[in-house]
Amino acid sequence: MNFLLQLDTNLCISANRLSSHKILQIFFSLISRLGDGFVWYCMMLILPVIYAEQGAYITLHMLGAALPSLLIYKYLKKKTLRPRPCAINPAVQQKTHTLDQFSFPSGHTLHAVCFSVVVCGHLPMMLWVLVPFSLLVALSRPILGLHYPSDVLAGAAIGAIISSISWSVVI
Repeated sequence: MNFLLQLDTNLCISANRLSSHKILQIFFSLISRLGDGFVWYCMMLILPVIYAEQGAYITLHMLGAALPSLLIYKYLKKKTLRPRPCAINPAVQQKTHTLDQFSFPSGHTLHAVCFSVVVCGHLPMMLWVLVPFSLLVALSRPILGLHYPSDVLAGAAIGAIISSISWSVVI
């Protein structure tokens, strides 16, 4: 177990070093900020305008997946209380603001994966936009010193599971 924790920490430190390049710090800070919810809220508003009834259905599906995602995310944050890497390791520098003080799981990644799976399931042509965006959101978290890679992987797994379950509910 110590090996995995050390690997997680080392990967986090290595990723965080990328943010020492100002252009990468600015880029990933912007991606992270968009992943705060802005992209998803805009999408929920725009889809019904562009796709009428189908877009409204997709938005409702996104909202339906959002509720369990948020509840599980909040529950895990409260139960695990894992400090952010930038809070406990001086080699990891925080490069942007945080929404809370705990690390596990990455909510940005959880929601990015969950919403991407939902939207791309309805509109496969969105894969080319949402998959790269979700990957960038996931990468931004350790690069900015806010999450360990394991937090990001857990967030992605939870988002994928919730979105997969949501498909069995809406169909």
